[in-house]
Amino acid sequence: MTAVKAADVDRALAGRGPDVNVLLFYGPDTGRVAERARAAAHAAVDDPADAFQLIRIDGDALSDDPGRLVDEATTFGMFGGRRAIWVRPTGRQIAGTVEACLDVPLSDTTVVIEAGDLGKSAPLRTLCEGSRRALAMPCYPDAVRDIAALVTDVLRSYELRIEPDARDLLVDSLGGDRLASRSEVEKLALYAMGDGTVTATHVSEVVSDVSPTSMDAAIDTAFAGDASALDERLMQLAQQGSAAPGLLALALRHALLLLGARERLDGGQDLDATLRALRGLHFSRHPLVKRQLQLWASHDLRAALRALDEAALDVRRHPGLGPAITGQVLSGIVRRARAPRRA
Repeated sequence: MTAVKAADVDRALAGRGPDVNVLLFYGPDTGRVAERARAAAHAAVDDPADAFQLIRIDGDALSDDPGRLVDEATTFGMFGGRRAIWVRPTGRQIAGTVEACLDVPLSDTTVVIEAGDLGKSAPLRTLCEGSRRALAMPCYPDAVRDIAALVTDVLRSYELRIEPDARDLLVDSLGGDRLASRSEVEKLALYAMGDGTVTATHVSEVVSDVSPTSMDAAIDTAFAGDASALDERLMQLAQQGSAAPGLLALALRHALLLLGARERLDGGQDLDATLRALRGLHFSRHPLVKRQLQLWASHDLRAALRALDEAALDVRRHPGLGPAITGQVLSGIVRRARAPRRA
């Protein structure tokens, strides 16, 4: 059996043998699932930017073409070397196509799978836990110690230190979702860039800023498909001097929240119960989110997450284009929200 405890995921990855070629990441923390899957997929190849080395497949596509995964996994690269197949989340059943990969030896190929919060009896989870060629690794929300370590790691990558009281304030301000927490810390790092040390003032001005209320309103209009209201909100934010990284970080967090709720609905949970279970969502926003959930399917939300993630990266590369990049990606979300919903 290769079931892995949440605390042992990093150790299991570092110590996996050459015959372990299928890596399943699952759990309620979609941000941590995505982060670990991305890291594993990138580490499995020499050049993650090379589309011949790292092949990305939307999980929904595997349901329509069950043989595609094993075909890709058993194909030798044109120029040799290591390859990885990165399967993004899906609400459909893909255990059968993954089982085909476990039945054949894979040479220099790693299959990385992102999944939702799989129960103990979920076919995909039990399949990977029962195979010597796979690792099934749970991803749960960060504890305080994990958040503090994340803060240190992210700020170090920006060559920043943080004062103890600022660290305490920041950790208290962050939630349990890994990806959303990382986005908030990166937003803070961009704000404090050049100062050398992050202070409590920095944290109060960025993470605890009252401006997220205005940002939330802009994000709600985007996911509701209201183009004219979005333009108005973006103009207001520009006048207030709101930074693009902060808005994108909140948009990413909101998309993750919607995706988690949508997946619970797809699993049969009642809508009102789903809304009540959403952490960090004020009850006044329940009608807005309820309407958004009626507009969005899981695969569309995953596409929106990818677009927001790419936009956040573009803003870090080209800070001067932040408002334009942000406006463009949010306008794309409006168009997707207004399109007829596909199951």
